[in-house]
Amino acid sequence: MARGKSFKVSFKPTYQNQAMLFPPDLNEMVSADHPVRVVDRIVESIDIGLLLARYKPGGTSSYHPRMLLKVLVYAYMNNIYSSRKIEDVLGRDIYFLWLSGMSKPDHNTINRFRSGRLQKILQPIFSQVVLLLCDEGLLSLKELYTDGTKIEANANRYSFVWGKSISNNREKIKKQLNELWQYAQSIAAAELNSPTDPTDPGPIDSSKIKEVIDSINQALSEVAKQEAIDPKIRQKLNYARKHWPDALDRYDQQEQILKGRKSYSKTDPDATFMRMKEDHMKNGQLKPGYNVQISTNNQYILSYSIHQNPTDTLTLPPHLSSHIKHLKTKPSNVTADAGYGSEQNYKWLENRRITAYVKHNQFDRNQNKNIRQKKRFTVDQLPYDKDQDTFTCPAGKKLINQGSFKSHSHSGYEQTITKYKCESCAWCRLKKECHKQKGSRVIEVNQQYRQLKKRADKRLNTKRGIQKRKRRCFEVEPVFANIKHNHMFKRFMLRGIEKVNIEMGLLALAHNIRKKVA
Repeated sequence: MARGKSFKVSFKPTYQNQAMLFPPDLNEMVSADHPVRVVDRIVESIDIGLLLARYKPGGTSSYHPRMLLKVLVYAYMNNIYSSRKIEDVLGRDIYFLWLSGMSKPDHNTINRFRSGRLQKILQPIFSQVVLLLCDEGLLSLKELYTDGTKIEANANRYSFVWGKSISNNREKIKKQLNELWQYAQSIAAAELNSPTDPTDPGPIDSSKIKEVIDSINQALSEVAKQEAIDPKIRQKLNYARKHWPDALDRYDQQEQILKGRKSYSKTDPDATFMRMKEDHMKNGQLKPGYNVQISTNNQYILSYSIHQNPTDTLTLPPHLSSHIKHLKTKPSNVTADAGYGSEQNYKWLENRRITAYVKHNQFDRNQNKNIRQKKRFTVDQLPYDKDQDTFTCPAGKKLINQGSFKSHSHSGYEQTITKYKCESCAWCRLKKECHKQKGSRVIEVNQQYRQLKKRADKRLNTKRGIQKRKRRCFEVEPVFANIKHNHMFKRFMLRGIEKVNIEMGLLALAHNIRKKVA
């Protein structure tokens, strides 16, 4: 380089304001192997006849539902869940522009399509996609791995109704009504003419309240002509007549919404308050949410269902029934954790000849020899003689059958419980370790459940059972982690169980297509 000689910096020219003779072709700007083309190809290959039937002829033209479905699926694949954000990317993102064919539906159109048109339609569409993936050999419909997680509802965290509060308030009203009735009887027994007795243990309603209060008022009015009535009693009666009937009507409406649940949110009545791992206040607070159940194979989601029950125990039969209904295929085996190991679930699977690799709540504890040695006095550890129908305690004493009785679980499932009583615990040196009951030890055993657990233990400890247990850990849980943490979906956007079902379907579709193109 010559001394003193300078060089000018050279930049590539820009043509920002240059007019184009021919506009750019979007198809050429989207690479052949881009995920957006996979979305387009899959949605084009499925039957959307049920969705098309939702549209009525006449009126102005509508955006094609197949195009809107493609846009929604691709948006959920890219962590775009808000209808306003989808509207935004439809005006500037080249892949969305290509997918929509330059159409630009607004957020209201997108939201109406998602929350209205797709109701009860998306699940059959999702099942078609699962069957396509199965035909490509990417998954199997015969082996299921099932688990659940809780996702927060789009509802106020501090606005709720508790079933226990309703029953407590009813009891308070009944108690106070009884006190008023007793007072009226003490001074005006002859004047009381109500055929309804508030001390009756049966349920009370607004009509019964009005009848009793009117009767008390009438009786006290007759007495007031001759002697003074306590003004506090008058005040209570006026308050009761004004507020209690409306309160009882409100409690009736709330109990209809609860439908056996313990709680619900006022802003989303379908949501139940549940304890979740994602705790914004770090104090174990309950939050409104839904119990999401999925079944996977090869980390593909085969089926999903939404439940209002916080526990997994009661979700397995309805979830698998939905799986069989939509995929028209019964699985040969199901693998799940101890949250599903109930007598009802074991029996349900056994009746349908589905092999259950499902733990019960004592399985992991029974695998540990140290824990098993410490818990040698528990019922599960007592030797049982089937011929004599007796248990033997660690001291060698027999526990003899005392008869059976019927019991019902929270779901209404009938169980048979058998009582066994030790022949004598007097002077036993192990009594303090064995039990704290007065007199001889009495145990209650569900023999059918006990046999089902023994069969589950045997199945889970086979070579195939151990393999299934190991595989379950990296089948379902990574799918939830991918959706909730990698793709930041921790709270539903829509309200109501039907709309939440749609969102879960879109999430499942997005997950499966993402995995296919990965």
